[in-house]
Amino acid sequence: MVWLANPERYGQMQYRYCGKSGLRLPALSLGLWHNFGHVNALESQRAILRKAFDLGITHFDLANNYGPPPGSAEENFGRLLREDFAAYRDELKLSRFWGSVHGPVHTALAAHVNTCSPASTKA
Repeated sequence: MVWLANPERYGQMQYRYCGKSGLRLPALSLGLWHNFGHVNALESQRAILRKAFDLGITHFDLANNYGPPPGSAEENFGRLLREDFAAYRDELKLSRFWGSVHGPVHTALAAHVNTCSPASTKA
C-alpha cells in the first residue's frame, strides 16, 4: 500500500527562518542517532518518520557515525527515503554531522569533509 502524507501537515508546525538565508525550518527537528540503526526494527523507524512528517517535521539530522552500528542510520534513512518519501523529497531538509574521525585524517581538514560527504549520501 502506498503511504500518503497528511495534507494538513504544514498547519500543525511552527516554522522559523534560518538566519537571513530564506530557509524555513520547523520548530522541531528529528535526530536519527540511536533510534535508526540496524538494532531497531525498520518498521518502527518507518512509523516514526511518517508520524514526524505528518506533524510537519521536515528537518532530519544524520551523520556517518549514527547507528548502531555506525553508519546504519543513514543506510536505513536512505532506504525509507526511497520507499516512502520519494514524492516528498523536495520538502525535506537534511543536516549531516561530519566531525567523526574514522582513519588518519584530522577533522579540521577539508579532505575529511570530502571523505565523509559522499559516504553520507550513498544511501
